[in-house]
Amino acid sequence: MSRPSLYSLTALLPLLAAPAMAQQQWSGSVGAAALLMPDYLGSDDYDSRLLPDVNLRYGDLFYLNWREGLGWNLIQQPNWSLSPYIGYLPGRDNTGDLRRFDKVDESLSAGLRASYRQGPWRYVLEAETPFSGDVDGYQISFRASWYENIAPDWRAGFGPSLTYSSADWTRSLFGVSASDAARSGLDRYRPDDGYWRLGLSGSVNYRFAPDWSVTGLAGVTRLTGDASDSPIVAELGDATQAIGGVVLSYHF
Repeated sequence: MSRPSLYSLTALLPLLAAPAMAQQQWSGSVGAAALLMPDYLGSDDYDSRLLPDVNLRYGDLFYLNWREGLGWNLIQQPNWSLSPYIGYLPGRDNTGDLRRFDKVDESLSAGLRASYRQGPWRYVLEAETPFSGDVDGYQISFRASWYENIAPDWRAGFGPSLTYSSADWTRSLFGVSASDAARSGLDRYRPDDGYWRLGLSGSVNYRFAPDWSVTGLAGVTRLTGDASDSPIVAELGDATQAIGGVVLSYHF
């Protein structure tokens, strides 16, 4: 789907959804997450961060969370849905190993997501393209996730993911411009192709009170191709990265 088509569809969300909104109610959770995560995509330095965590649904119509953005279930069936959405793409600060590089500003993206459920499994295919910030191109992702109650008040999940980022997207995050090279001493680098990112994540959730839960999570990703060959990764960072943390949530 082209950028203008995605933008037009996103702009029409409130108008098309208005007739069904009167019968919907908010549900979900809010809380805080303490995470240990890389400084940037491809870094081998880690920082601890305290971040807000939001996971909201407005009936079967809208949803909002950090991973999937703000989406509208354009088509909602018992086992599958189709959702245009607006996503958030973190940028890259010019600090630490990259203090001599230009900053990459964060972006908002317009995307389309197809989701299918089968028993404890959920399969998601999505495509997105930025419409603000410094990242260009497009990205396509597929992930599978399994969630199941493993004991009273305990729930576990895990799943793999596979993401393809286009050549323009790769250049935005892993290219080394002439000015970057002159300031940092690294070789100039211009990715010619996109790259694949492989991931695996898991979580365990404990509902210790009717409205409260705590979740432990961990994940690992691997960069390939022109991303892993970039001096930003090969000389300053690492193609394999991990994330871990704890999330405290209030449910309503």
